[in-house]
Amino acid sequence: MKISPTQYFGNLSLLLDLEAEAEKREAVREQTRLSPLEAEASGNSLIQLVIREEGYGLGGHFLLGFGKRNENLSLPWTRFGVGSPVIVTEENRSSSNTENGWRGIVSSIRRDAIQVAINQFIETETERPTFRIDRATDEIARFRQRQAMELARGASGGSRFEVLRDVLIGAVGPVFEKIEPIQPINKNLNQSQIDAVQFALSAEDIAIIHGPPGTGKTTTLVELIAQITRKGQSVLAVASSNLAVDNLLERLIAAGEHAIRLGHPARVTPELREHTLDLLVEKHPDVKIANKLTRDAYALRGQAERYTRAKPEPGARQAMRQESKDMLREARKIEEQITTGILSKARIVCATATGLDRDRLEGKYFDWCIMDEASQSTEPAAWIPIQYAQRLVLAGDHFQLPPTIISSEAVKGGFDISLMERLLTNIGPSISRRLDVQYRMHHDIMSFSSDVFYENSLQADESVRTALLTDLPAVTDSPLTNCPVHFIDTAGASYDEETEPNGDSRLNPLEAELVIKKVNELIEAGVSADMIAVISPYSAQVRYLRERLPEIEIDSVDGFQGREKEVVIVSLVRSNREGEVGFLSDTRRMNVALTRARRKLIVIGDSATITSHGFYQRMVNYFESIGAYHSVWEE
Repeated sequence: MKISPTQYFGNLSLLLDLEAEAEKREAVREQTRLSPLEAEASGNSLIQLVIREEGYGLGGHFLLGFGKRNENLSLPWTRFGVGSPVIVTEENRSSSNTENGWRGIVSSIRRDAIQVAINQFIETETERPTFRIDRATDEIARFRQRQAMELARGASGGSRFEVLRDVLIGAVGPVFEKIEPIQPINKNLNQSQIDAVQFALSAEDIAIIHGPPGTGKTTTLVELIAQITRKGQSVLAVASSNLAVDNLLERLIAAGEHAIRLGHPARVTPELREHTLDLLVEKHPDVKIANKLTRDAYALRGQAERYTRAKPEPGARQAMRQESKDMLREARKIEEQITTGILSKARIVCATATGLDRDRLEGKYFDWCIMDEASQSTEPAAWIPIQYAQRLVLAGDHFQLPPTIISSEAVKGGFDISLMERLLTNIGPSISRRLDVQYRMHHDIMSFSSDVFYENSLQADESVRTALLTDLPAVTDSPLTNCPVHFIDTAGASYDEETEPNGDSRLNPLEAELVIKKVNELIEAGVSADMIAVISPYSAQVRYLRERLPEIEIDSVDGFQGREKEVVIVSLVRSNREGEVGFLSDTRRMNVALTRARRKLIVIGDSATITSHGFYQRMVNYFESIGAYHSVWEE
């Protein structure tokens, strides 16, 4: 039975609302059950901050730099990252005025300071105010998702958007032209990459490029974009994270392509900021007028707020505030005209999917939309860029991290299933091409995931197939460095897991000590600290290890998606008599953890606990088959 667009997007909107409600409940729960100090320790808040710096950016955004009053103090560990939506509130402000605070976006973060971009003046009640910053739900992104779905639902009149929508919701089948051979621009592509590009170019509506770990998905997308632009066509290249967008942009520039990056320059890797739309606008000769208007508005507003001994004329302060607003409005108008002119000439535009502003892109359409990390994006987010494109290519790996969803009700409704995964399930492999040569890891590190997730189809390129730590300069030969995989079984050694105090995450202190021991052994063998990473599925274990190994990169599985290191140590944490694996049951997450290492993978876990799950029984059997199994009693 075919579903109508009204039913389809009505259901998606319901799931989006369920997730929004769950996020708000979680935020309220955090604020009510935790004291300010506990909230800061959780990583979701920063307290007792003062404004150290003030400035302004494109379009009247005000940039506020916050730090601890004592400038010698560093900020504590935080979950904030560049691009995180936040709410800034004045501490001790009267409760009637603190319900919403000031919404903003983290534009940069350093050891001792965090900068937030907001679009309005902060007016404080006290002379020496202190501030609190809390993580916030991204209501702008949610609005854009709802707006895009409503436009898709109502698309009609035989428009291209209507046709593409009907293909994507399953009302009609996708169409492909005859596959035509290409002359690769990058002469180093392997055959599966060439096949994927040729297949994508044959799509009239939608094609999928399935890129397992280390198979050169970004390299393939750069080739595809280059082939498209050689035909005189335009591309909107998007991903769900700023990091992935910057990675694609960097590779495009290295390949000689001219691309524009949408998004605040502070969210972009410093080396790439000159390619952002904002900085291109700033270089335009006409922007000097807008900048002067903005500076004058800022000064006038400051004058209106400044204390003076002489009582001002009635209404004078309000008049100055209004004049400053008028100046900012005129500055924005000039900037919008410059922006429209630059975008109209752009052949390649790169952005996060939810960062696409319809006001900025009004009237701009692209021949192709290429979506990286498509398997990590919720479907409503995917519809934002789709509305601007004639054809769509989704790239990713649905056997790695899925979208992160809080609402269990939304998960039951399938909200954690990306558009890419749904299309592969409903239409099948005929809509996709899989890359099959990986350039990251030793054959033995690769083989388990290849067998379990990819029908044993992956091949290790000769450049990495037998690469070991001992091949690196200054690394000494030892049992730890001359083999690619090491599993340490803690069964029977009472390495019991614990629940984090004042939290619900898990940690395993004895397992953490074993991680530290292995890190020290690696460093003594000549492996530098920057070659080593530690991954754990549990945030409490991550925090515990960060305090003890500050020189080593330590992160959650989600935080290490798309990354790689010469050595990766995976701490599984779970160790209990009931055989409960909890979070570990998400085997796609473990697929990510097991495929980040290039030359050495060390996994530490309790086989008696984890093998209650079939995936981990299979994993332990594999480790035994390649001689990688070791008991903690050998340590």
